[in-house]
Amino acid sequence: MVARKTKKKSKTAKKTVAKKVTRKPAKKAAKKKSIKAATKKKSKKTSLTLRGKKVQGIKAILLSQKDNLLREAEEALNLLPGEINFPDMGDQATAEADRDFMLRLRDRERMLLKKIDEAVERIDTNTYGICENCSNQIGIKRLEARPVTSLCIDCKTQQEEEERIAEGG
Repeated sequence: MVARKTKKKSKTAKKTVAKKVTRKPAKKAAKKKSIKAATKKKSKKTSLTLRGKKVQGIKAILLSQKDNLLREAEEALNLLPGEINFPDMGDQATAEADRDFMLRLRDRERMLLKKIDEAVERIDTNTYGICENCSNQIGIKRLEARPVTSLCIDCKTQQEEEERIAEGG
């Protein structure tokens, strides 16, 4: 009897085949005029509502800023000493300089509060975002950066240039 060698069958892992991507047929193009008209109307409505939402967000920021300024001003006035009386002249001069500095800060904050009130009033009367000089619309990015502004960037640049010339610079 002859012994036969049997071959072992080796098992190989099955490879997964990637799915073939089938492209969908392209839709027929609509008339160009109707597409342009539809997108123009849609973008106008979207930009108006988007701008309105951003303006309302700016109003909320302004009101919050106003509350913070009023609270800080009240705290500062409570901390402000009434009469300064130090035996050393240097200490008295330093204390008076600090007091003057705090009062100047409060004055600047008072002017900012006035501008905030004016901006909120313009929002309520739907005149917010319109330049007081040229009546052009102020860019939303400018309004977000400087919410109390009443001038567009061009008019503000011109105003600053005129001020610089008037100062002799």
